[in-house]
Amino acid sequence: MKGDTLQQHARDRAAELPGAGLEHPFGPEWDVFKVRGKVFMLMTEITGEPIVIVKADPEDAQALREQHEDITPGYHMNKRHWITLHPDGDLAQDLTAELVTESYRLVVENLPHAKRPVDPETFGRRSL
Repeated sequence: MKGDTLQQHARDRAAELPGAGLEHPFGPEWDVFKVRGKVFMLMTEITGEPIVIVKADPEDAQALREQHEDITPGYHMNKRHWITLHPDGDLAQDLTAELVTESYRLVVENLPHAKRPVDPETFGRRSL
């Protein structure tokens, strides 16, 4: 997926998430998406390519990095809990949306119950 497309798909999904907002606390070159004041996604082109950085469960993050060349440890983030999505590879639009949703859900589940905009146990989960 091309960089602008990767970032646009991630941005579009973030815009659909309850309570999510865009801020620029690190300057205009960083788009920082937060829910209730907590970061769940970052986007930048500071690396020379348009990347998306999202939170992931450590085991899932490792598996994703092994399965996709375009997923690496989180740029300037905790390498165990964050992953970077790179453009121009095989990342599907659905996977990008799923990873953004999962990042959001992981952040929401660590919020106090009264501050949660959704139930993290059920939000964004596919029913089988």
